[in-house]
Amino acid sequence: MHKRTNLMLLVAMLWLAACAQDKQITTGVLQSELYAVEIETLVSGLEHPWGMAFLPDGDLLVTEKPGRLRRIHKGELQPQAIQGIPAVSYTGQGGLLDVTLDPDFADNQIIYLSYSAAGEGGIGTEVMRAKLQDNRLQQVETIFTLQPKTSAGQHFGSRLLFIPDGTLLISLGDRGNKDRAQDLNDHAGSLIRINTDGSVPADNPFVDRSDTRPGIYTWGNRNIQGMTLQPGTDRIWTSEHGPQGGDEINIMTAGTNYGWPVITYGVQYVIGTRIGEGTKKPGMEQPRYYWDPSIAPAGMTFYDGDAFSKWRGNLIVAALKFGMLSRLVIDDATVVSEERLFEGQLPRIRDIHRGPDDYLYLLTDESDGKLLRLKPSR
Repeated sequence: MHKRTNLMLLVAMLWLAACAQDKQITTGVLQSELYAVEIETLVSGLEHPWGMAFLPDGDLLVTEKPGRLRRIHKGELQPQAIQGIPAVSYTGQGGLLDVTLDPDFADNQIIYLSYSAAGEGGIGTEVMRAKLQDNRLQQVETIFTLQPKTSAGQHFGSRLLFIPDGTLLISLGDRGNKDRAQDLNDHAGSLIRINTDGSVPADNPFVDRSDTRPGIYTWGNRNIQGMTLQPGTDRIWTSEHGPQGGDEINIMTAGTNYGWPVITYGVQYVIGTRIGEGTKKPGMEQPRYYWDPSIAPAGMTFYDGDAFSKWRGNLIVAALKFGMLSRLVIDDATVVSEERLFEGQLPRIRDIHRGPDDYLYLLTDESDGKLLRLKPSR
């Protein structure tokens, strides 16, 4: 009887612990150091949404990993997906991933999508551009294809970001093969910079080298899934998934080696043994910040609006673990402190953007994914 009682107590404790970890709040008020924050669910019914982009008219484009591009108009998810999406390989971590607008979208209605696609050798990340007309993509053109493709189902990247000179950055993961990130004759594990037509800018760092894949801007990157510009600067900040531990925040500079897998603050999954040569090596860049244990960082944005004025200049990072956002206080190019916002209370957050109303918009990574909005509680 004593053993049975102990077993029942253990089961009860495990059940209570599971309940304590399942405090996902998508409507209500959450407390942070500087604000009481109202969270509201605007849209549900999105299947593993991944990326979003606000249109000039206030509509929102959202990608769903299975291969659908959705429009949210006046707060309502439109029932029919946008037509004309190219064939997407929805497998493992792959699918339809990021979306961004051309800098001249108001005049040309051009958008860009990243996705995993089949081809010679397997699957890999591709980027297309197309004109968005009504509810259809026209003049679809592939402007980048990762080479070589393989059968692996993980680490596709893939964020898209236009920088002030009008060129497009594409983040690529190592495709689950860490050694590829140190091979300049391989796109995997790098940051790519191209022109809007897919050509390589003449001032790219390796443009004159025949042993380097076209477009490579940085290398030694494991799996970048967040990328944003720091307002008032040309600094490109990224969030990068580490292995077990060692998630990173980096500032990307042309021609720089970020070290993976030679240096990392993470260790091998399960067995916990060291990867590579340690945490530092001459000629390899150190992260500006790292997490151990991993928070699985995803999309991120610098907050530069008025609604959360006390957060202005802070970097807000979405996390797929621990039910949280990370608010990093930045001084120039240095991370000086972190607040873990709403830890244990949020779903898996895949992407985050500041909306035209200065509030923060979040996408949850779920089969019944949601668009959430955060605003100061009145």
